[in-house]
Amino acid sequence: MSADSATTALAKPVNPRSRVILASLIGTSIEFYDFYVYATAAVLVFPILFFPSDNAVASQLASFAAFGVAFVARPIGSILFGHFGDRIGRKGTLVASLLTMGIATFIIGILPTALTPGWTVLAPALLVLMRFAQGVGLGGEWSGAALLATENAPPGRRAIYGTFPQLGAPIGFIIANGVFLLLSLNLAPEAFLDWGWRVPFIASAVLVIIGLYVRLKLVETPAFTKVVERGEVAKLPLARVFKTSWRPLILGTFIMLATYVLFYLMTAFTLSYGTTASSLDAAKAAAEAKGTPLTDAAIAAFVPGLGYSRNDFLIMLIIGCVFFGIFTLVAGPLAEKYGRRKTLIVTTIGIIVFGGLFVPLFAAGTPGVLGLLILGFTLMGLTFGPMGSVLPELFPTNVRYTGSAISYNVASILGAAMAPAIALALLAFAGGSPVLVGLYLSAAALITLVALYISKETRDMDYEL
Repeated sequence: MSADSATTALAKPVNPRSRVILASLIGTSIEFYDFYVYATAAVLVFPILFFPSDNAVASQLASFAAFGVAFVARPIGSILFGHFGDRIGRKGTLVASLLTMGIATFIIGILPTALTPGWTVLAPALLVLMRFAQGVGLGGEWSGAALLATENAPPGRRAIYGTFPQLGAPIGFIIANGVFLLLSLNLAPEAFLDWGWRVPFIASAVLVIIGLYVRLKLVETPAFTKVVERGEVAKLPLARVFKTSWRPLILGTFIMLATYVLFYLMTAFTLSYGTTASSLDAAKAAAEAKGTPLTDAAIAAFVPGLGYSRNDFLIMLIIGCVFFGIFTLVAGPLAEKYGRRKTLIVTTIGIIVFGGLFVPLFAAGTPGVLGLLILGFTLMGLTFGPMGSVLPELFPTNVRYTGSAISYNVASILGAAMAPAIALALLAFAGGSPVLVGLYLSAAALITLVALYISKETRDMDYEL
């Protein structure tokens, strides 16, 4: 074999390209499906079933608070799975993170509700515990999937390969909300509240089994294998990353900030705001059916919303999320051609401008609302797509799992854990106008823009060091 042939052979990824794409895509699709199933239920059913109250706003806020517990858990998951991902390898760690998320989601589907006699306190406590476990699992999932893709990528194609795990976000969102939509279209409201909401959680077990099958067929990534061969595996990845890569940790966290705020405003907040009036009617009917009608004070406490039916708004969300998927894929080639930093700077400026469009678009009827969702999800794809390569590229191989996972998940606390609740509070403060919600998004994007200007381009870095 010639020297050139030997070099070419060594440069090829150990895992076949199709297996890398499928394993990174299917895992994140399942993980995000599980996560979004909870997010949708947190708006549509959990306030009624797990956090019942005479004050419907208080119930919704309690549900959002439980939703935010997972974001507190995600950095813990990033430390836990990051440690093993950098110590023993990417493959086994990815299998463990998928199992953690999948088991927790399945258990949510079989939990008694707070309306079940004797479970008034225990049911919401167990829901919060399982939500915490979901967060731990997702805390280790994303970084491992991103490394699986980028560490197997051919030269000059890391940003493109890095979009494959990112594509799992819109796919998981579409599947999760599509399942909820089909159930709500084919079930009476009483049946949906009684048992229909459980189906997406229980069905996740099938998806997890498929994901495990694909991931168990993987072999370790070439980059991590070389770290092992050189004897450079970090004994304590967490300590090492804080000692040697503290600046990338901070920059990565704030580079990801606007992405998180944008996404959770476009999903959890818009679903709540878009269906508030109809959700009030559903909550009132459900309460009356159980003999505990909502008080006038609780009804008056509702913040004005758009009043769309749940099904109509879910359809608009799914349409918007199609653009999320398309522009996630578009972002990879753009980041490869123009650089990660330039692509994200232009997109972040777009997010700042977009925050100022909330009031006119929400006020423009269905075309305006649909336009807001399409534009917001388009920007989401353009900012989220490059993150699969940007965050891992900030760190050396022996702490890459830990470093990228911590940045990604600490950003989830700052940008997503309380985003829906903050938005709801800003909406109430502004008397039902989304003006402050839009400014909140613009402010977060401005912080990200500063972090991008401070950071350096990572496109041409040596990824095997």
